[in-house]
Amino acid sequence: MSADALELVREYAREGALLRETFFREHADTLVTVGRTLAVRLAEGGKIFFCGNGASAALAQHLAGAFINRFQMERPALPAIALTADASVLTAVGNDHGFDQVFARQVKALGKAGDVLVGITPTGNGANVVAALREAKEKKLTTVGMAGKNGEALRFSDLALLVPHTAVAHIQEIHLACGHLLCGLVDHYLFEAVSELAPYLESGAQQGL
Repeated sequence: MSADALELVREYAREGALLRETFFREHADTLVTVGRTLAVRLAEGGKIFFCGNGASAALAQHLAGAFINRFQMERPALPAIALTADASVLTAVGNDHGFDQVFARQVKALGKAGDVLVGITPTGNGANVVAALREAKEKKLTTVGMAGKNGEALRFSDLALLVPHTAVAHIQEIHLACGHLLCGLVDHYLFEAVSELAPYLESGAQQGL
């Protein structure tokens, strides 16, 4: 085994570990706010939409599955939809309206005020994710952008989880961890610490933003 190959592994691990430690130290409050906001919207009858491209599409489906099925505890199913999963819808909209509209068109059809859209784009500039966030804002959904440190998606995000890095792979790894934590936080607020959520429900949930 070459020294260069070993160093490649060690350097990648060091960089990823440092980014993870830094991100969660600096953004824990934002994560809690996003998790609490998702819980409020669900408690008030809303649903969560997820969208993204490539690995972020896989993450969207993974997280929707975790809300509908379970994360780490047994609890009732929670309404979540991955806008990446219906091949017929994606290809029909892409063919007739363009790939940039494959998520926005679904938000237009299915979204309503009180729902949440989580748009995942490591560059912050995925055109179809940005279009979906824009449509969601117009329809009065709460919008959450998961991105790198900047990008067009931020213009249409009520809340944002920004990973301060340029390597897409490392950003995606943090996004996965954020997604898991959001699942855990929603379970915490809805099924383990309902009293902590009550003030936000009583105030119309706006304090969670």
